[in-house]
Amino acid sequence: MTPPRLPSLPVPTRAAPAAAALIGLLAGAAPAGAESVLRIAMTAADVPTATGMPNNGFEGMRFLGYPVFEGLVLWDLSRTDRLATLRPGLAERYEQSPEDKRTWIFHLRRGVTFHDGTPFDADAVIWNLDRYFKPDSPHYEPPAAGISRARVPLLDSYRKLDADTVAITTTTPASYFPYMVVYLLFTSPASFERAGRDWAKVAALPAAGTGPFRIVKVTPREAVELQRHDGYWDAENRAKLDRVRLMPIPEANARIAALRAGQVDWIEAPAPDGIPSLKQAGFTITTGSYPHVWPWFFNIGAANSPLKDVRVRQALNYCIDREALVGFLNGTAEPSVGWLKASDPNFGAPAHRYRLDPEKGKALLAEAGYAAGKPLSLKVMISTSGSGQMQPLPMNEFLQENLKQTCNVDVTFQVVEWQVLLNAARATPDAPALQGATALNISSPSSDAGIMARYFSSASFSPKGFNFEQWKDEAFDAALATLAEATDPAAIAAATRTAHERLVDNPPWLYIVHDLNARAMSPKLRGFVSPQSWFVDLTRVSLP
Repeated sequence: MTPPRLPSLPVPTRAAPAAAALIGLLAGAAPAGAESVLRIAMTAADVPTATGMPNNGFEGMRFLGYPVFEGLVLWDLSRTDRLATLRPGLAERYEQSPEDKRTWIFHLRRGVTFHDGTPFDADAVIWNLDRYFKPDSPHYEPPAAGISRARVPLLDSYRKLDADTVAITTTTPASYFPYMVVYLLFTSPASFERAGRDWAKVAALPAAGTGPFRIVKVTPREAVELQRHDGYWDAENRAKLDRVRLMPIPEANARIAALRAGQVDWIEAPAPDGIPSLKQAGFTITTGSYPHVWPWFFNIGAANSPLKDVRVRQALNYCIDREALVGFLNGTAEPSVGWLKASDPNFGAPAHRYRLDPEKGKALLAEAGYAAGKPLSLKVMISTSGSGQMQPLPMNEFLQENLKQTCNVDVTFQVVEWQVLLNAARATPDAPALQGATALNISSPSSDAGIMARYFSSASFSPKGFNFEQWKDEAFDAALATLAEATDPAAIAAATRTAHERLVDNPPWLYIVHDLNARAMSPKLRGFVSPQSWFVDLTRVSLP
């Protein structure tokens, strides 16, 4: 098919002025001086919230989550030759209770303090868990609670065993539970008290975490300033940089312009057509295969949704030209034919192997009642930019034209900001927030069984979890239950393969591409490791 021109889609009016104002701010900024300051241009339209559970998806966690606010369990981001695994964090060790597989015991690291000097201990853990999971708590934070409940839908109860030990119990046994705990971050209770017990004021203090960087200044819509925390508990992994400045620049070309002008040192998701010239100018381009997928989420649960019919969902997966889209993106992605990559040993052997096959797609649509005289129509909610969204406007326009050409599918778009889209994904299928959307374009990690459970388990229907589609497959649920109970690696792998086969043959998503995590950087930057993870380790990075 012929690649479309760059999009003429309508966009929210706030994003462009905000970016223009930011570029002006950067242009007038004073030189960094003797301090080493890393300036990062994010894809977000605003700075992530700074209370300790950032919004703006995993980009918020990447830059204003783990560098500042840590979890009991952390990602091991030290290697590039394998998928990122877990390592002990604020808990020096953890295990399933031998008496009850639903209960996990976390032994806290002693001697850790928050940036404000107050102790991190079992009381601080319980206080934060109440903040996320106890609605009648005086310090309950609804926005952070919504994020945490969706990421950790299995949490049932928790209790303090002693000053250095906490038990967390899940609703059902889950061997992968540590892969959910990694997303629970901890803020100093003293931050809430100093802000007059008002979460809206906590971010302006700024809030205190335990990480290698601390927040020193938050300017909404403009920047967040981080400073190295020299008292970081992990002395071997203290940051090399003096400061990090995080800036929201949602337009890809504006990010490139800021990098070329020397106003930033690192940009997320450069526009693909700008990458060759950036390379020629001496900038460093990093890409790498990692567990991440760029799909459309099908709204199966909405009343009268055409996507209730599995034949329609399968048909759409045969109607798109993934290879052409990869070419359009200048090779910064690879085709997706399932939640996992086809090369993954846990991909399995599904009956359907999706590829561009318009005749098969049209035949399936005709069986479902959508022939030439009655074309299928979809309304897709998409974002202007955002965490892992790559280039959502031109990519979605490509798909719009592609589906019309191959299978006579009519697609319209509702264009919103990234956080609005994320909020919609936690709504029920016919909620007003969805504005009648039959699909959502939200990029997703595909790193572990914990993510698989929260996205696809029938126990995780939105708004409780992240199964926005309200997708239920009994064979998938059975395989997930086997996986959750198993301890033998071979049994876990077999169950994962079975579960993934159901994700392909009974697809809850339109599988489009896996992105390659492209970013562009100043050649002066040293020490960056691009792990097989959505997250990065800023402590390794240095600048002269």
